[in-house]
Amino acid sequence: MGKLLVVDDDEALRRLIRIQLSDVYEIVDSGEPDQGLALALESKPDAILLDLRMPKYSGYELLQTFSSFSRTHTIPVVIVSGEAGGQTKEYCQQLGAAGYFEKPIDFDALRACLQDLIKSRPAVPQTEVRVRLRISLKLRGTDANGKQFEEPASTDEVSLSGFLCACNADMGTSSLVDVYLARHGAQHVGKARIIHVSANGGPSRRYGCRFVEKTGPWVLQ
Repeated sequence: MGKLLVVDDDEALRRLIRIQLSDVYEIVDSGEPDQGLALALESKPDAILLDLRMPKYSGYELLQTFSSFSRTHTIPVVIVSGEAGGQTKEYCQQLGAAGYFEKPIDFDALRACLQDLIKSRPAVPQTEVRVRLRISLKLRGTDANGKQFEEPASTDEVSLSGFLCACNADMGTSSLVDVYLARHGAQHVGKARIIHVSANGGPSRRYGCRFVEKTGPWVLQ
């Protein structure tokens, strides 16, 4: 049975989500958004349902925290909100949301969405060491518009199997890039898949990357 974390100040909605989804998921919920990150770290959910408008706290801030924090950035976050409009949905996607549902919720569609997201979620070994390290890279690939690019990138943290980095290229999830270590004369390290995208402020974006092939030495061995 999968596990869902629900962060929403609407107690009636949290109760309804339990009724609708508890046959498939173990539900952990809270009406206190400031506890959201702690609950995510403690319960290790397979997905998070998040409201945007809550007293004393912005769901946008919590979404950005989930998307950028090293121990939660691979958990898909689905927005469940009373706010309609394409701009709000697009902004949430830029912050890292994996899905967006307006209230009242279409639970059949939500079930299907969660199933797909959890099934495609990359497996991250819990014992894998992640190190906050700034390394200069060069990424080469095809952007979201189908154009070839070659852009510098700078890591925020690295692990044996991947890295988080900032880059100006516009790439979508599942894109493949060639990775080069810039400080070693652009030595080819391997190919990596984009598993997460979030806004970084300005023209750059933050990408979570996982190696699918290594052809040279990486910074962690």
